[in-house]
Amino acid sequence: MRPDGATRRFGAGVLAVVALGLIGLGPSACGRRDDAAAPDRTAVAFAILSAQGQASSAPLWQPLLDDMSRSIGVPVTAHFAADYGALVDDMERGTAQAAWLSARPAIDAVERARAEVIARTVNPDGQDSYNSVLIVKRGSGVTLQEVLACGKRLDYGVGDARSTSATLAPRAFLFSPRGIDPETCFSAVRADNHERHAREVASGILDVAATNTVTLRALALQNPTIAAEVEEIWRSPALPEGGIVLREDMDPALKEKIRGFFLSYGRGTDVEAERQRRVLAGLNYSRFVAADDDYLDPVREILADEALATARAAGDRRAAAAAERELTALRAKREVQP
Repeated sequence: MRPDGATRRFGAGVLAVVALGLIGLGPSACGRRDDAAAPDRTAVAFAILSAQGQASSAPLWQPLLDDMSRSIGVPVTAHFAADYGALVDDMERGTAQAAWLSARPAIDAVERARAEVIARTVNPDGQDSYNSVLIVKRGSGVTLQEVLACGKRLDYGVGDARSTSATLAPRAFLFSPRGIDPETCFSAVRADNHERHAREVASGILDVAATNTVTLRALALQNPTIAAEVEEIWRSPALPEGGIVLREDMDPALKEKIRGFFLSYGRGTDVEAERQRRVLAGLNYSRFVAADDDYLDPVREILADEALATARAAGDRRAAAAAERELTALRAKREVQP
């Protein structure tokens, strides 16, 4: 989705982690910092944050950039961003007014840069989200009830401390609501990557491990023998994949052109739509679908759970109370949603 802190997003299976930066497409925001650059109304800079670098990513994105330019009537050029933090800072200043962001930095953009979500990505399997899961060896008899009983009887595999699906999501959605601390619940808590934990569960070395649905789908394709040896005993709420955000103060007409471009791209049955789908396939997407700010709530819930744990560990009662109120509201909202 990122697919977690060790992957994601984020996004899981995405060839390049990408951010869109549109420069000077709307009126200046109130309260913009004095060092904001003067808007350039003649071009759009499409910022790309890529692990592979410009040489490998630019050919994948150039067809989309060309199509976007024709659609919105403004020249679009590639701009490779240094990191998400810099991109969110640019959006906050108003020098960048739109972005493709994984869920965590999208929240920063919404909260700091007055951005709004307009769309989310869909992978080639038709999924616009992913899930954290707990797996055990098939036929081992280990159940979710046994896991939650604690008693230091089982070994538990997690990801690194920042992994969304293999560490944070199980804690936020499964253990914390029940007052369970994995460190005291299990006989041992072992941190490693998703693939190794799946192999260890399959071989009986590890009793239970946290992973995600993206990893399990990949395992079924790449090593079906190991995949057949594990089974899922718990699944989290849907965790969001990447999304497209625009500053709220962007020119409304241009904003709608950008929205329309992404939501219609690759749709239809004609030759042009088929060509666009090939462009998306190169980026490991199938299409974009409409989304709003609520789609980020699962990550907000995880962040609130983290904030609560941190405040309690520090003995900060005021911060703990605020985090608990936020967490309670988010959980209640999730429970009433269809």
